[in-house]
Amino acid sequence: MSCPICNKVMRLAFEAKLLRKFNAKFEVCEGCGFLRTPNPTWLVEAYDNAIADADTGLVMRNFLISRKVACILYFLLNFRSKAVFLDFAGGYGLLVRLMRDIGFNFFWRDRYCKNILSSGFEYEKSTHGPCNAVTAMEVMEHIEDPMTFIADIFKETNCTALIFSTQLYDGPPPDPNTWWYYVFNTGQHISFYQKKTFDKIASNLGLHFYTANGIHLLSKERVNIRFLPFITHDIFCRIFTIYIASRLGSKTINDHLQILNKSSP
Repeated sequence: MSCPICNKVMRLAFEAKLLRKFNAKFEVCEGCGFLRTPNPTWLVEAYDNAIADADTGLVMRNFLISRKVACILYFLLNFRSKAVFLDFAGGYGLLVRLMRDIGFNFFWRDRYCKNILSSGFEYEKSTHGPCNAVTAMEVMEHIEDPMTFIADIFKETNCTALIFSTQLYDGPPPDPNTWWYYVFNTGQHISFYQKKTFDKIASNLGLHFYTANGIHLLSKERVNIRFLPFITHDIFCRIFTIYIASRLGSKTINDHLQILNKSSP
């Protein structure tokens, strides 16, 4: 079969058992390095729980990502408090709550998961208007057709930037016996990427791709790449986020009052 991203030949990389019972073939593109398992018929069962019980890093990951995203939005993309943001496939709503606590006007959307932590801040384009930027954290590895998925986000939300996270690999496909990111037992991770995979997606869609410290950016506009490794460094972004919150002002109390007013008779 040909690669859906660059149309080069895809070859069999390995076979594995998903959800401990489904035999799956993984194929890799010889051009852009896109690695996937085609025709994942087990996904309905895999998403019986939208968020896998094995995702023990969810809370720690969201705290770290919130700081990196805050620095990218504030320092690199120059978005401030009046901008509108969407966390796509936002899960329980933790990242939205964290970003609003910092001071960013974030909203939530997820068709598979219940919004628990940011209820009342669901995104509606007719109400909130177009988005300045969208986040999609730990989403790309779940997507069958990543280029269409990305194109649809930009078209639907009118955003200028997509900030996302996924684990990249270099060289040949990682050993299925040792690479933890496959997570075969959950059956939810079906697509994997190299940097050159997203370089090709960006080229196809007229975007620019940047990556540093585990966070990735697709942007309609060029950005100053020299600052990205610095502002997304684990230690520095923690300090910078305190400054950003002091400048923007947390939405925690205002959100609390807004929810109370909505629930008042």
